[in-house]
Amino acid sequence: MHTIVDPHGVFLVSIFEDGVPPVFRMTPASTDTKLVDASAVSVTTIRPDGSRQAFAMEDRGGCLQSVEEIPEPHAFKAIVRLNGSEHELAFDEHDHGVSAEAVRDHNIRSAYIHVIADAAVSVLTIIGLLLARAFGWVWMDPVAGIIGALVIANWSYGLMRDTGGILLDMNPDRRLADSVRSLIEGSGDRINDLHVWRVGPGHMSAVISVSTDDAARDSRFYHGLLQRFKDLSHVTVEVVPVARGH
Repeated sequence: MHTIVDPHGVFLVSIFEDGVPPVFRMTPASTDTKLVDASAVSVTTIRPDGSRQAFAMEDRGGCLQSVEEIPEPHAFKAIVRLNGSEHELAFDEHDHGVSAEAVRDHNIRSAYIHVIADAAVSVLTIIGLLLARAFGWVWMDPVAGIIGALVIANWSYGLMRDTGGILLDMNPDRRLADSVRSLIEGSGDRINDLHVWRVGPGHMSAVISVSTDDAARDSRFYHGLLQRFKDLSHVTVEVVPVARGH
């Protein structure tokens, strides 16, 4: 997702493919920005091999969407023409993905590990006993137990690391934080402080401190700006007014 700042307002440009073939989508970033006429907007992609493709836009009610589908792969530069001005954006294959870390349920994961660990230990024990009986390898039983313990310890360490990160309010999704920062700073403001952390499966929380010289931008403006991030369930914004020229 990318931000375009235009005299008519702030717009978000993204590759949209939620249940539909991938298309370009442009939406107002806040309630203060009005949707422009579709004829005033076009997108031209420039791929690494130099090939170009132009995309016309159509009004889909609340957003503009490209008429043509975007062929794979989704790694290219895009020239967005908006009201006579050109804006260059760079897309890669990860610009429209959803972080698996944000939707992982650690309770279910721990249950899976518990069941799989029990089954793995049982299988290794049986293998050790059979080899000891068939070949007289009496040492196979304790070796199988040690191998099983090491495997389970490795799984447990990974689970404790991830869940511990939640308890310590660590951010599992750096891309989301970077996208939030790019969106706000792309509109001409400055982020003083930004914290993003996971509060549940598919739910993230953010606390943001923003400095702006636009007196019309209050916390409601930034809440509207961040509505595009569906996994941000709880957002707190502190707005610090800054006099122009400072």
